Amino acid sequence: MIEYELLKIIWWVLVGVLLIGFALTDGFDMGSMALMPFVGKTDSERRAAINTIAPHWDGNQVWFITAGGALFAAWPMVYSVAFSGMYWALLLVLFALFLRPVGFDYRSKLENTKWRNSWDWGLCIGGAVPALVFGVAFGNLFLGIPFSLDSTLRSEYTGSFFALLNPFALVCGVVSLSMLCAHGGAWLMLRTDEALKQRSAKATQIMAIIFLICFLVIGAWLYFGQVSGYSYAVAIDPNAALNPLAKEVITNSNPGWMNNYSTYPVTKIAPVLAILGAIIAIFASSKAKAGLSFTGTSLMIVGAILTAGFALFPFLLPSSINPNSSLTMWDAVSSHLTLGVMTVAACIFVPLILIYTSWSYYKMWGVITNKHIESNSHSLY
Repeated sequence: MIEYELLKIIWWVLVGVLLIGFALTDGFDMGSMALMPFVGKTDSERRAAINTIAPHWDGNQVWFITAGGALFAAWPMVYSVAFSGMYWALLLVLFALFLRPVGFDYRSKLENTKWRNSWDWGLCIGGAVPALVFGVAFGNLFLGIPFSLDSTLRSEYTGSFFALLNPFALVCGVVSLSMLCAHGGAWLMLRTDEALKQRSAKATQIMAIIFLICFLVIGAWLYFGQVSGYSYAVAIDPNAALNPLAKEVITNSNPGWMNNYSTYPVTKIAPVLAILGAIIAIFASSKAKAGLSFTGTSLMIVGAILTAGFALFPFLLPSSINPNSSLTMWDAVSSHLTLGVMTVAACIFVPLILIYTSWSYYKMWGVITNKHIESNSHSLY
């Protein structure tokens, strides 16, 4: 069997891949729906935007479910503390996501302007709120989550929902929201035409500019030590008994969370990738080059998620009130056997999912036009 230490690293990478896969796929359909009431000026244009993701949105959310399941299986303590501590924030995401399936199914049932506009804004909320909350959650990881572990490893959370809405985390939320909206705009550029495509290009450009500015602001915030980072004061044995309290963690403002970028210079490629992707998206969307814009927004997403992951490594859930209670990929993980079985399952099923997903996009590809919507008004969303 693969060594325990290596399995821990493998699952840190695999969960990261699942999060990136979720952001790349479900990200464009959430982003496109967040933009839909603004770029779609007529009912046919809004229906065209909706039907660009009609065959894919529910399949894309499988990435989200799989990432949650992998988090539960690989790092059960992280899942437990995060879902109990951020309970209300996650409920907000859940209720926002409820608006998506019912919005898609019921929006075009009645030919009533007020009815359809109401569902359009529901779909907008269902796309924008999760994108914002996910970014706020990541921002709070850098600040630390207010929890501690007692001697029996039971967690106590002392924070509140409104405490999560601090300035740093809100800027991170804007980074996430603008990133996914830019991705959604680039998707609409690929799949629509005429005025809708032009407005989507403009929205992509604006969102990419907002992302770039806020991403650089967050980078400066961390670089100049305005947020304390965590590091180990003593080394731990990756093969030791799983006890998150069997370590000592110190806080530092310089280099803070930037320490890994100094220790492992190759990780600097992540923020460079995010910035480069934003620049590509800005200039490509100004020229209405849909494919290049989508490539740029995809690079933004990959670079941004890797930037956060590399900065936090090996911490998964830092504690703001007791740093030694912080959960890491080394000590908050499942057993050797569990990770081994999961790895075998992942090697079998992940390639199958990728093959099926690629096939479904290939078979259902095409530009959705107003004419297509009008001629299939009773069979489409």
